[in-house]
Amino acid sequence: MVTLSFAAAFPVLNWAPPSERNLTLANAVAGSAIGVCLLVIAITRKSQLSYASLLNLGLAYEVLIGLGICVAEAFASYDIYSVVRGVSWVCLWIVAFPIIVPAGQKRALFAGLLTATMGLVAIGMVNLSGAEPAAALTVVYWVLPNYLSVGLAILIRNRFADLERDVAKARALGVYQMISRIGEGGMGEVWKARHRMLKRPVAIKLIRSKRRDKEAIAKLRTRFEREAQATASLSSPHTVTVFDFGVSADGTLYYVMELLEGIDLQTLVSEHGRLPPERAVELMMQACRSLGEAHTANFVHRDIKPANLFLTVREDRLDHLKVLDFGLVQLASGDDESDDANNTPGTPATMAPELIRSGAEATAQSDVYALGVVLYWLLIGDFPFQGESSVEMLNAHLRKQASNPSELREEISEPLGALVLACLEKDPKARPRGAEGLGHRLRELPEFGAWSESKASLWWSKNPSLKPREGTFAPTTNLSEPRLSLVPTPEDT
Repeated sequence: MVTLSFAAAFPVLNWAPPSERNLTLANAVAGSAIGVCLLVIAITRKSQLSYASLLNLGLAYEVLIGLGICVAEAFASYDIYSVVRGVSWVCLWIVAFPIIVPAGQKRALFAGLLTATMGLVAIGMVNLSGAEPAAALTVVYWVLPNYLSVGLAILIRNRFADLERDVAKARALGVYQMISRIGEGGMGEVWKARHRMLKRPVAIKLIRSKRRDKEAIAKLRTRFEREAQATASLSSPHTVTVFDFGVSADGTLYYVMELLEGIDLQTLVSEHGRLPPERAVELMMQACRSLGEAHTANFVHRDIKPANLFLTVREDRLDHLKVLDFGLVQLASGDDESDDANNTPGTPATMAPELIRSGAEATAQSDVYALGVVLYWLLIGDFPFQGESSVEMLNAHLRKQASNPSELREEISEPLGALVLACLEKDPKARPRGAEGLGHRLRELPEFGAWSESKASLWWSKNPSLKPREGTFAPTTNLSEPRLSLVPTPEDT
């Protein structure tokens, strides 16, 4: 998208002959368009935007760059009598954009028509600058190709959508019909799918393997089946439900999970601000109920982070939390038959010090450490340990002490601040004992029980787009790369 906008902006700098109306202003507008491109790059790389926000940004970007192209062309080559001037660069922009940004047909059509109308806006701006108004036929020939290109853009966009559906049908897994891809990362993909006979919507996680030798693939499959069975055996209402698992015809590992509507805790804080302490305590209690069952059964999650804790609504309860992505579960006893037993997958922002040290194995205590990081994130709006790179952040976990949250925010009680620091102790033995131990400590806090259904109802009423709606679902797995440092949002939710 950004490459295309550069291509659209740069020709304006050179194509118009010096004898035309206002080449200096045209070049200035084109330069500003390039500045907008750089700003969009910075926003998409530095901000943790939801899919809907990113899509809205993209459509606004299409219109804004379209305006820049039209204004630059108009001031560079305005002629009140010319009806033969060639096709505007904005036509290329309109046609290509729906292919790059996969918006729905109605939104793509609206954005395309609005972008095409920027040609009229540009002519109006030239007239306001004092130029003689162009003849009606000149205006028609100036903007007509823009509107024709919108129709072409929608035809191409629909064709690409048809091709994507054909690919999804070709990738059907047994009784599951693949609908659309809703997540992708280094580990694999997550697809929205539907059970062919039950018509139940689900999420399917596909696990890719770079291994080629049969022995390694057999070990990976054995471990995968064990992990899927482990997740399916957990019955806590706060643990994501696993319906099925298996191996596709081409050898791809997959498991089938429930779909949820709501928001993960990383996005929640990034977009809506840090939480009231009583709400943060309530959400941590629910996470402890899920992990408490897992720890009792000798399972360790190994990748607790804000993006893997998902907030949704149930018929009987608002603010219902689900722990997601148990795909990294390992038997806590260390009985790991795979050749990856000593690996310590996880996220740098939430990784316990003992996991960073060579040879350390994940335990329930490392999950408690990660929960402490998540609780800090909910209360403060940032991670306790920062770094410009993964290495710097991991070193901070090993050597630095976290700030006391109660000293950073006056609403946080001293007992709650002390509990967060206890979870972040470098020595695993100094932390609360497992998720159950952390749950007991949470119940002793003055904030415990203070978050009511009425408060939750008020929050959800202010954010109706996040509430479950019939026929709409959201992925239960976040496969995006972790952010090392996020700017805290000062407003409380």
